[in-house]
Amino acid sequence: MASARIVIDPAFQVGSIDRRLFGSFVEHLGRCVYDGIYEPGHPAADADGFRTDVLELVRELGVSTVRYPGGNFVSGYRWEDGIGPRDQRPTRLDLAWHSTETNEVGVHEFMTWARAAGVEPMMAINLGTRGVLEAIDLLEYANVPSGSTLADQRIANGAADPFTITMWCLGNEMDGPWQLGHRSAEDYGKIASQTAKGMRQLDPSVELVACGSSNRRMPTFGSWEHTVLQHTYHDVDFISCHAYYEEKDGDLDSFLASGVDMDRFIDSVVATADAVGAGLKTDKKINISFDEWNVWYNVRDKEKNTIRGLDNWPKAPRILEDVYSVTDAVVVGNLLISLLRHADRVRAASLAQLVNVIAPIMTEPGGPAWRQTTFYPFAETARRAVGSALRLTLDSDTHQTAAYGEVATIDAAGSHDPETGNTSLFLINRDHGGPSTVEVDLTALPGAAVQDAVLIADDDRHAANTLDRQDRVTLGQLTSYTLDGHRLTVELPPLSWAALTLA
Repeated sequence: MASARIVIDPAFQVGSIDRRLFGSFVEHLGRCVYDGIYEPGHPAADADGFRTDVLELVRELGVSTVRYPGGNFVSGYRWEDGIGPRDQRPTRLDLAWHSTETNEVGVHEFMTWARAAGVEPMMAINLGTRGVLEAIDLLEYANVPSGSTLADQRIANGAADPFTITMWCLGNEMDGPWQLGHRSAEDYGKIASQTAKGMRQLDPSVELVACGSSNRRMPTFGSWEHTVLQHTYHDVDFISCHAYYEEKDGDLDSFLASGVDMDRFIDSVVATADAVGAGLKTDKKINISFDEWNVWYNVRDKEKNTIRGLDNWPKAPRILEDVYSVTDAVVVGNLLISLLRHADRVRAASLAQLVNVIAPIMTEPGGPAWRQTTFYPFAETARRAVGSALRLTLDSDTHQTAAYGEVATIDAAGSHDPETGNTSLFLINRDHGGPSTVEVDLTALPGAAVQDAVLIADDDRHAANTLDRQDRVTLGQLTSYTLDGHRLTVELPPLSWAALTLA
């Protein structure tokens, strides 16, 4: 039985937890928008065509921000296609996902949905096939109250008040050869800087995200960030990170240690950004927007999700609809632990995506909406991780992995809410062969008691929620703990994620 010892003390903090850490992502891809958030004629659809059952689950999930409209989709997108009367909007071919885009949902509809969901919009702009002028035009259309042609056009299209969108992504994955308008770091850095300067001339309050590497395995990783930030350091607030993980070739140990890779990714980008800042002799810090992350079976299912043919451009095809297991949920919980551990520099993050497409929420046209296994660790972490992330002292047994070498068998993160006095602890047991014991020193929390404790675990690590069995996996109660004075002892089942709140 593996074991670990944790010392938790609210005096030792990583930093405040920005609520935007619990963001998500809606892209015009597969059934995320159409048959996902938007399905006119569905029994649960509201007057605007949005599924209210999905809206309820989004609120329950605790999502704070939603990135839109892409993703790879944005690099071929003309935002003007999605405004004005629906019957006059053009139908386009989306080259990113080889699909037909009807433009029934555009910026107005998305903002209506965002208000209903209670989320902050995070808008991505096209720097693949478009540029500075189009970005400024969209910003003017969205944020200027009135008095210009574009602002008055928004008003005429039904939005009297400005959308007041604060956070903007300067393109998407521009380091990737798959991206329409793919550029070198030098060329992207220049256009990103020019676009940022123009947008700030119009609206100085915007917060801007420069494209970082699409993943840590990119051949240009590190040098890409360095070059891009040399051009944009004074113009932007964030640089992005993207990372997806999947179990490959039956290597479960490495998959369960995906959080180790995320930790190293973040540490490398922070070090690179700070090195650029030091060279520029500035005290300004560039933060990270980890605005795409999840488990995604991309390698395994790539052929299944590839659409081909000049005469084959389906609308809202069923692609990238991964069915998530208990194992996947445990990994998602661990990735959230990694994000919390870096809360001082990761100030925004987006689980990709929100509905149907590699998503925590699934729907059936004309039918139900349900929670995937990954819904639970995200919702519980978003609800409990309030206030400041804590710098835990963690001493864990270790084991070897093929991908990441020696890793801790137990991983953990903590948070403390000064308003309520509550402290939360998030734990993962990477040992899939047996239970593990965690001893927590609560000396710095006199009088602490376990308010509640929840768990994701199952005898069948492949168990999942499907249309036929929507509640096969639910959030369980963690009861295998004892509290003796200042010592909390928790026994974690094999391959499990848990969260405890101490009052």
